[in-house]
Amino acid sequence: MSANDRVLINQMIEEWRNARTVPLSFDAAFERFASEHALHGFGLSEEEIEAGIIGGGNDGGIDGAYVFLGGRLLHEDSEIFQSPPSSAAAHVEAGTQLTLWLVQAKTSQTFSELALDKVAATCKTLLDMEVDEDAAAILFSEDLLARFRLFRDALKRLAHRHPTMLIKFSYVTRGEASEVHVKVRTKAKLLEAQLTQAFAISKGEVEFLGPAELWQRASTLPSYTLELPYRESITHDTSHIALVGLGEYIDFLSDETGTIKSHIFDWNVRDYQGNVEVNREITASLQKADAPEFWWLNNGITIVCSQATSVGKRLSLSDVQIVNGLQTSYTLHETLRELYAAEPTASVFDRLVQVRILVTTDQAARDAVIRATNRQTSVPVASLRATDDIQRQIESYFFEHEWFYDRRKNFYRNQGKPADRIVSIPLLAQAVMAMALGQPDHARARPSSLLKSDTDYRRVFSEKTELPVYLWLARAQRLVDEFLQTAPEPVSRSEHTNLHFHLAMLGAVDLIGRVFNRPEMLANAAREDVFPTTARLESLWSSLQEQFVLFQKERQWGPDKTAKSAEFVAHLTEALGYGVLPRR
Repeated sequence: MSANDRVLINQMIEEWRNARTVPLSFDAAFERFASEHALHGFGLSEEEIEAGIIGGGNDGGIDGAYVFLGGRLLHEDSEIFQSPPSSAAAHVEAGTQLTLWLVQAKTSQTFSELALDKVAATCKTLLDMEVDEDAAAILFSEDLLARFRLFRDALKRLAHRHPTMLIKFSYVTRGEASEVHVKVRTKAKLLEAQLTQAFAISKGEVEFLGPAELWQRASTLPSYTLELPYRESITHDTSHIALVGLGEYIDFLSDETGTIKSHIFDWNVRDYQGNVEVNREITASLQKADAPEFWWLNNGITIVCSQATSVGKRLSLSDVQIVNGLQTSYTLHETLRELYAAEPTASVFDRLVQVRILVTTDQAARDAVIRATNRQTSVPVASLRATDDIQRQIESYFFEHEWFYDRRKNFYRNQGKPADRIVSIPLLAQAVMAMALGQPDHARARPSSLLKSDTDYRRVFSEKTELPVYLWLARAQRLVDEFLQTAPEPVSRSEHTNLHFHLAMLGAVDLIGRVFNRPEMLANAAREDVFPTTARLESLWSSLQEQFVLFQKERQWGPDKTAKSAEFVAHLTEALGYGVLPRR
């Protein structure tokens, strides 16, 4: 069957890459496809997958690298990296798993010893907590160094929380994984041992993925239709309030590997908060044999779905989303999953949790439920942004113009919409910050935390900004990214990461003729559908690269620090004759 699987995988990749405005090469598309399906259970967006791709030379045999904490993707501006270190990591539950997931993707039809040798050598150097990065920079790309640095920095921040650690390597080719040569399997075992011994708390894993494994994962969409057994229930119209055994609820939350189904929390307004007081109290109540009934002490879970059918004390639910109760769900799963696997008849699993099942297909009603149920607890207003009127208006306007605003993560991706027409809230926010507000340094420095401040949010998503401007900004950013993808001289991943927002800003100010920080300045460009030409982008890109190198030499700064600095933006716009924007 491997030949047929290979044909199907090739066809799937061809269709995916040709659906883009600027098709990727087959090799580049395969790298992204491989990373997406190696990381099958994490529900990453296209942008998150892209951000982990290494690409280019000096990659140390690694095409993708991702760091997770408790199943959540880490970014360089994630909360645990905020100062001071001890308080930044205080919300992380002791024993939470820190994961470094590495991917190598080759279109060859075999698995080789050399590939494993290269990864082993790379990991030996870059997992060293005292690595000399200046020396390592001679051997490895800045992108690869940055991924491993993120992992090491996270480990330093979390050391006092005693995390568990997984270092996993997915080796993906178009070869038959069941027929890997014994020498290659031996090298894989040696690599696993090396990764396990890298730290006292680490576990190493190596997996081989071929066309059959890729096809199985690619053809298995995350299921949003689930069954929920219950003990007792009250029904009103089509909705229900049910008391569910803790064991049955853990089953409901878990996939076949025991991992929590993160995709059913996509619409939740906040992430798992870890070792905060309320979650410690939940854990403590579960560990006390004489504690009152669990559902007496807990507000329970709220599920919205499109249909609920009850047969024999089992509810069949369609389009499931848990919109309130993420903290309870994750704490139950973290505290009880191992006990449930070992001893499912333990008395704690007779305790009950209250689950509300609200049936509606009206998105406005779902948003109202999300906002209302989360206002009962101390959720910052900023966390409710996806349900704001302005977010829904942007989504509707984009949809009318065959663009897709993913205010509900992966909603349009799961519907098969073109990847390069799907725009996430964070990406649009970065485009607004870079082009409309003149702060590409801010957009570069804060990929995941840009909207945590209410002040920043109100600046970026102002009702005074016309909807066509938001669409123009999204399209302009995509145009810039496509230009860099097909530039005459290859653009490295680190160059793209550091400078694509700066180039977007230059494109905008070049149309206007001067620097500006008011979105309304782009209203005419949006109405007239005007964008910088490819020839103009080439000229701006050349000037940007020149000034970027010059500024680094003058200040003796590295590329990351330069790209994240307001001083460089002022230097750039002044040097190119657009003036200097006063900073707020």
